[in-house]
Amino acid sequence: MNRNVTIGPTPEPGAKPDWLKVKFPAGENYRRIDRYHRRQGLNSVCRSAACPNQGECWNKGTATFMILGSNCTRTCSFCNIGNRPTESPDPQEPKKVAMAITELKLNHAVITAVTRDDLPDGGASQFAALVREIKTSSPNCTIELLIPDLQGNHEALAQILQEAPHILGHNLETVPRLYPRARPEADYQRSLKILTHTRKLAPAVITKSGLMLGMGEERAEVIAALQDLRDNGCQIVTLGQYLAPTRQHHPVVRYVTPNEFSDYAETGRSFGFDHVEAGPLVRSSYHAEEQFIAGKAQLHG
Repeated sequence: MNRNVTIGPTPEPGAKPDWLKVKFPAGENYRRIDRYHRRQGLNSVCRSAACPNQGECWNKGTATFMILGSNCTRTCSFCNIGNRPTESPDPQEPKKVAMAITELKLNHAVITAVTRDDLPDGGASQFAALVREIKTSSPNCTIELLIPDLQGNHEALAQILQEAPHILGHNLETVPRLYPRARPEADYQRSLKILTHTRKLAPAVITKSGLMLGMGEERAEVIAALQDLRDNGCQIVTLGQYLAPTRQHHPVVRYVTPNEFSDYAETGRSFGFDHVEAGPLVRSSYHAEEQFIAGKAQLHG
């Protein structure tokens, strides 16, 4: 489902380079998780966001669930999730998702959500309930949350953190100059404060954020954003290539080379991040379990 936004059409920078080509999903774990999603009618950001790493992650026993419906209240121009009127949260959703995690025998579960500005707590209570359910039914599964900005509601954030997820992520997505076009309802400083307050309220919870590159940002802007993240307590950061879902979405201005991603990773490590995952195909949940292990090692090192 595509957002009702008009950006272009703007020509993309030629054919996708070889480094963005991925193998067709395969493997028994992939087929098992795929069947389960279809049978149970679960929302997965792996599908909704057309993630290129779906096959690899599912084969490794990591899946990303999307809660609070399948439509968002915002109109980010890079996103493939619809923004039609949203339904009321399903009170049974926490139990359903927790049951799926148990039955799929997942090692590491990532839970994200559409942005729900129509809810007083932005959906925080649903996140909190789900963490409780997962800890009861799958105590050995590590839990990573990728949350919206909750409109800066720190009481709502505290409600989530009280349940002690292992990782709390919130993505900057892009550099501040591009926010008016790419994230018109978001605020760069508000997003940074989500990470700052997480570190203050729950220092044992690992903080994480991510950036998409190739949207028109300059190198100096990326470096500045990485420094902002580190200054605000972010421990893990991901950087990946932005790929436009359709020609009506924010255009791909350029394809960032693997060497450039390696350079950003080196810079990020020099800033003191516990872990930097950078590469053309990297997404927020890519190698998520390995990122958690790296972050935990630094936390207790």
